[in-house]
Amino acid sequence: MDKDIVYFDLETRRTAADVGGWNNKDKMGISVAVTFSTRLNEYRIYTEDESSLLIEQLRKADLVVGFNHVSFDYGVLMAHTILDLRESLHSLDLMVDLEQKLGHRLKLDAVATASLGGLSKTADGLDAIRWWQQGKLLEIAEYCCYDVKVTKCVHEYGVKHGYVKYIDRTRREQKVEVNW
Repeated sequence: MDKDIVYFDLETRRTAADVGGWNNKDKMGISVAVTFSTRLNEYRIYTEDESSLLIEQLRKADLVVGFNHVSFDYGVLMAHTILDLRESLHSLDLMVDLEQKLGHRLKLDAVATASLGGLSKTADGLDAIRWWQQGKLLEIAEYCCYDVKVTKCVHEYGVKHGYVKYIDRTRREQKVEVNW
């Protein structure tokens, strides 16, 4: 059977400022979470009430791939489980891997734009929080699905080519080798 890679992202209901800082990710709440499973070849959309189903899917995955998901998304999601997801799931955090290689953080958009020929993010997390406040769940779900797709495409590009490209702080295109 093929390896099940699950690409994952979630959006929150509240900002770090709303909950007293980044150390309180568990209080941010989940507006929408999205996965894409390579075994099932499908996207799944979860609300906070369905977090146990989301955790179950992540636990069954051979590999969970995201962008800043180990620290951030797992930190938010761990409010809904006794498990330490950082320790109990096999994860590849693309942002962390690139940060270790480059010595600084990249935004997903900087990698996607350069590697994927213009495919880039459509919004940001603050837009998603504003949409949550406005009751616009469909917009959050579409944005989160698109982020999962971009993450998947960046990962697949790195697997295929052995490197990804990114736009550096001086707006020049660079390459970094990856072993994904």
